[in-house]
Amino acid sequence: MRTEQLEYITAVTRLGSLRRAADELRLSQPALSETVRNLERELGVDLLERRRTGATMSTAGQELMPHIVSVLEAVDRLRMAAGEQHRLSRMVRVGTVNAATVPLLIPVLREFRAAHPLTQVEVVGARQTEIQRGLAEGGFDLGLVNHLDGDDLPAGFESTELLRGRPVVCVRPDSPLAALDEVAVDDLLAEPLIAMRTGYVMHRYVHRLLVGRTPAFSYSTDGAEMGKLMVAEGLGATVLPDFSVLGDPLERSGRIVCRPLADDSARVLLMLQRRRAEAVSQAAGELHETFVRRARELRDGRDEGATGRLRYSSPEEEDPG
Repeated sequence: MRTEQLEYITAVTRLGSLRRAADELRLSQPALSETVRNLERELGVDLLERRRTGATMSTAGQELMPHIVSVLEAVDRLRMAAGEQHRLSRMVRVGTVNAATVPLLIPVLREFRAAHPLTQVEVVGARQTEIQRGLAEGGFDLGLVNHLDGDDLPAGFESTELLRGRPVVCVRPDSPLAALDEVAVDDLLAEPLIAMRTGYVMHRYVHRLLVGRTPAFSYSTDGAEMGKLMVAEGLGATVLPDFSVLGDPLERSGRIVCRPLADDSARVLLMLQRRRAEAVSQAAGELHETFVRRARELRDGRDEGATGRLRYSSPEEEDPG
């Protein structure tokens, strides 16, 4: 039994004529008649009563029609579900904490789009906990998150280190801190501080850096992008990984600069995470590979314009402390 046989019989019933059904289905009338007879032989019942004036559903056919309609509706639902799965396979969702947006994320998206013009990429800014929850629940295919060197990596995810940087103080060029080669904690406390909200790694890092001391004034915001914009508008200083500042349009235009922290050996790792699974979509796998390749190029120094004055460390490079 084939689904088109069921579709043909419903067309004959609806139109009341083999000829009209054949015209609508773009079949010859003998071919349609033979198809219906094959279905009747397979089912062992006469579905139609054939007369000179047309064909109508037999009593047995009327009893079977609800089942025929049910099968066709189920086939339609299957086709719709398959179409939705195909649509979803043509989209990759990336959660990011807005780290290394310009030197890494934007070039990766540009390269991926050139190679996969029909695949959509949805980039969602979120906190680390939200990204990892989305990965676990299937809402994200990939996640870009920061980790402090020495942090335990979460179970259940495949984590790949992309970049290794150092925390820096991001300020306007006319800030007193911009005149320093290195910024001490006492210097940082004297300026209004733009901190990341709870849930970001840099919030935890700054809390540890200050050891319970309180800045002169502080703001709290979501993500590096808003933090840099607030710095450029003269609201204060913020602490971010160097790979979140160097190469940024605000840094390239001279509206923000960054300075290293004195006597601090901390390192921030930009990690690419995905859920451990036997099967991932081809598009998500290829986007993952593009991230890894681009990060390797940054580490190797081939992208001169993105690294600025502070270079990125290789994950294999020993931390000098």
